[in-house]
Amino acid sequence: MEASILDLRKHMNKVLAALDMNETVKLTYRGKEKATIVPTNKQQNIDLTNNEAFGLWSDRFNTGDIDKFVRNIRKGRVDAI
Repeated sequence: MEASILDLRKHMNKVLAALDMNETVKLTYRGKEKATIVPTNKQQNIDLTNNEAFGLWSDRFNTGDIDKFVRNIRKGRVDAI
């Protein structure tokens, strides 16, 4: 399938349908090919435990009850209204 930038804006459902049928989509801009969209069928499993932000506050000592801690942080903004 060949699709222009305008097709992406106005007919994205047709482009997605073509990708669902494992069809490669050539993306054009002003008649010139700019990119190729290739369908992927593999599921991406992201392991968040390897992310550097995971457990960012694990060493904090005052976060025993998380719900209470978050309510206390937001308290100043809510009470100011």
